[in-house]
Amino acid sequence: MSPWIAIGALALVGVGIPVGMMAASWVLRPSVPEQGKRTTYESGEIPTGEATGIQFNVQYYMVALLFVVFDIETVLVFPWTVIYGSALEAGVGLARILLPMLVFIGTLVIGLVWAWRQGAVDWASSPRATRNRIERNS
Repeated sequence: MSPWIAIGALALVGVGIPVGMMAASWVLRPSVPEQGKRTTYESGEIPTGEATGIQFNVQYYMVALLFVVFDIETVLVFPWTVIYGSALEAGVGLARILLPMLVFIGTLVIGLVWAWRQGAVDWASSPRATRNRIERNS
């Protein structure tokens, strides 16, 4: 049997199942048309104005991006810690085990310091926090 038959069957199943599920839901679901369901995000609120006038704080995305970077760091450090002990028992040198991870963590620390100096982790402070800081400094 040709491997292309298996690939074609897998592609057919991969496309057929979602299309079949969408068709079944289209046939079985109740149809209750109302204006609230047709509005943006179905929130029930009538949208006013234009969406182009909304500006978002970039700081949120910067903190989220930093979170993803350090979350991935955790995912990469954990397997290293699992094999660290068995590698030492196998006679691998400490420098050969520790140096790559120290370089990796050092690179991340340098990136964090750079982001900190650029103000990426400074959140917009509240008026009360600003007032308290001014009172402490004076």
